Amino acid sequence: MDKLTFLKLAETIMIEEQRPLSPMEIWKLAIQKGYDKRVGTQGKTPWQSIGAQIYIDIRDNPESIFVKASTRPTRFFLKHLLPNGEPADIEEQRADDNELASKMKLTERELHPFLTYYAYTYMLVRTKTIYHEKSKKKSFSQWLHPDMVGVYFPIREWNNEVLELSKELGSPSLKLYSFEVKKQLDFNNLREAFFQTVSNSSWANEAYLVAAEISSDEDFRNELKRLSTSFGIGIINLNIYDPDATEILHPARFRRELDWDNMNKLADENPDFRDFITRVRKDFTANEVWKEKYDKVFDPKDLIERLKK
Repeated sequence: MDKLTFLKLAETIMIEEQRPLSPMEIWKLAIQKGYDKRVGTQGKTPWQSIGAQIYIDIRDNPESIFVKASTRPTRFFLKHLLPNGEPADIEEQRADDNELASKMKLTERELHPFLTYYAYTYMLVRTKTIYHEKSKKKSFSQWLHPDMVGVYFPIREWNNEVLELSKELGSPSLKLYSFEVKKQLDFNNLREAFFQTVSNSSWANEAYLVAAEISSDEDFRNELKRLSTSFGIGIINLNIYDPDATEILHPARFRRELDWDNMNKLADENPDFRDFITRVRKDFTANEVWKEKYDKVFDPKDLIERLKK
């Protein structure tokens, strides 16, 4: 019996069902039809892997056979099965988004759940918000504290034997992330926001500057790319109207060595960061993630409902 990749699985089920499907619906149908047994490594959340692979294929592959058919909820379909070559509700979605855009008054911290969803769904990263106001010293805290931190555990992808060996050899494969979140990013705040990110992220393996609105000015985008390349800071364009359409404009440069002195300073100053480090150690030691100790991952439709309030 031939093996199925997640993309081939999605294609097969869409052809058979002849209708747009969400990643969760695809996986449930796969189980009903017995196709799940033909998929290789599944992990604990195969429906998330299906969604991530379809989204990346649509984004990066000009010849992709897939298309996003609806946003709320997110469902995918095959291009050649669309009656007119385009999702029927696309104009309605654009109108809704324009209406939402005029009402959007979210604070930077209210953007955190949108980043949490993207980081977990597409980067396999668990996040935790760092509340600056809990720190001992309030002055210059924005240059010391990241807005959010994150961790990637290889627990879902690696066999226990490999994980244990990595620990024995002193080279664990988990990655620590630092995120600075802004509502908008343009020439008016680029320098301050960028170097604030540089300052408060030196401790992490990867650091990202995240914004919901990023200027499309060509000169600005060129300068943003130059800074990202020079300092290794990644850039994430957060899409609050379609969380699955959030994208990494520039990937972060991976730093193998952690800055232990800065981590110690952060842990001493802020209880949230200290709890995060403690939680990471416990979860990695136990090979099991206690998700309740990290930021809650909301469904995209629940995130979008926040914009209507």
